[in-house]
Amino acid sequence: MTQIKKVGVVGLGTLGTQIAIQAAHYGYDVKGYDQDQEIFQKTIQKIRGMMKFLGKSPTMPVEEWERASPMVNLAKDMGEALQEADLVIEVVPENLELKRKIFTEIDSLAPSKAILATNSSSIPISRIENATQRPEKCLNMHFYQPATGTNIVDVMGGTKTLPEVIETAKQFIHSIGCIPLTVKKEILGFCFNSVWRAIKKQTLYMWAGGFVDFRDIDRAWMVFSSMNRGPFGIMDMVGLDVVYDIEMSYYYESKDPKDHPPKALKDMIDRKELGIKTGKGFYTYPDPEYARPDFLKG
Repeated sequence: MTQIKKVGVVGLGTLGTQIAIQAAHYGYDVKGYDQDQEIFQKTIQKIRGMMKFLGKSPTMPVEEWERASPMVNLAKDMGEALQEADLVIEVVPENLELKRKIFTEIDSLAPSKAILATNSSSIPISRIENATQRPEKCLNMHFYQPATGTNIVDVMGGTKTLPEVIETAKQFIHSIGCIPLTVKKEILGFCFNSVWRAIKKQTLYMWAGGFVDFRDIDRAWMVFSSMNRGPFGIMDMVGLDVVYDIEMSYYYESKDPKDHPPKALKDMIDRKELGIKTGKGFYTYPDPEYARPDFLKG
């Protein structure tokens, strides 16, 4: 099986940038590509702000994370980024048609030895693999937020993924300071995201239906789990547009109206209330209510 030494990352938004820096820090030769040539530096600034706001750091000291960021080689086109890659990780928006299009391009540009992974938050690789000529080397490799210490990665194969491809992916994940969560049988949302999805769906339903104020849901969660934010604070951190797209993936799968995200969430997105990245979501940033000492008092 291919020994991973060179990694190509396609899409340098919030997660793509984190994945690229994480791999570079742990000694991999990383090349990244995004059609927006300036997004990498812009995203680094956002991630710095996220680290500071959350008071969390990556799997390495922040100073080392900063030293690793210039080690990511930025390519001018996708071909340059992938020409010698052993592993390619796609990190584009959560849209099946777009991901299939990108995978076709990746397949035509990457060496035949390369493993192709999607960082999709909800779409199984089985929906994407036949856009390539190497379905046996395709898999899901879903990262969370390694720059703020959430160093778990869902790993799931498709209909033809070879066992050695899964094993190589798990070894790579371990080697960059992360924990692989192996999904043995295909499920929408994979391992932890399936659990988180159930929480999102119910809390959004309770809020949009006017049953409970979202702040009280967050208060209850924070007291119960001892976390410093609740589901709505977490959704603000992820980005409400990203949350909406992921929920729509579940709806497209089931066609069940109960799986459609609430219109109230779409209304927030239309108002550009996307969470931390726009300064307003369910809470207002940089000083959200849940971070104040008296929030849990109600």
